[in-house]
Amino acid sequence: MTGLMEFIRTSFWHVAPILLAGAFAAAIMVERFQALFLKYPISNAQDFFDKITDLVLRGKLPDAVALCDRYQTKPAARVVKQALLRAHQPESLIEHGLQIAVADAVKAIQKRTVFLATIANVATLLGLFGTIAGLIQSFEAVGHADAQQKSALLAAGISTAMNATMLGLAVAIPCMIAFSFLMNRTNQLTGDIEQSAVRSMDILKQRYYAAEFDALSDAQNGAPMGVVEGKGGKVTPIRRSA
Repeated sequence: MTGLMEFIRTSFWHVAPILLAGAFAAAIMVERFQALFLKYPISNAQDFFDKITDLVLRGKLPDAVALCDRYQTKPAARVVKQALLRAHQPESLIEHGLQIAVADAVKAIQKRTVFLATIANVATLLGLFGTIAGLIQSFEAVGHADAQQKSALLAAGISTAMNATMLGLAVAIPCMIAFSFLMNRTNQLTGDIEQSAVRSMDILKQRYYAAEFDALSDAQNGAPMGVVEGKGGKVTPIRRSA
């Protein structure tokens, strides 16, 4: 460790690109871990969807939208909100809106994570570049030194070259490990987003068929006629209770 710190001190401008890449990687790791593990997931997703289902089936769409607004930082809640805002539209338009909302949510979840793999590759190459440059410099020094100094200069040059490789790997290895964890988490959240879209569509379909069932029950009971907006924007006559 002492040799590495001495190498950084004496060859700072040589290792500065690797250190800069490491600083960028650390900032990305902190931001992505906070977002993917704390900011984006809904802590109790089942309870959230149970409340949404209950409000929608009771015809309280504004309250359901207001509930989604409480989770503005949660991509799943934003997807559900888009479905609710289109509840009065035909089914095809609801599906198109959900596709757009899911695409936006997935883009937010995936952003910046792929940079870690790029930084890992770049840091490794920078370390290799430093190794080659150090070996070239050491052999040039040995070629102009006397016999007594050759061994010391060659050893110092090889040490510098190996330190460059080690520093590059010290940045690359944590980046690849973090990249694997974050991509696994990203895939999980992406699956949750897609499931949220499917559940939102299911809830709206339940609302439609519940309205049809109520209309049929009213008609069988001989209630006064009324209308209800159904699937695909069609208007269906129903009977209202007196």
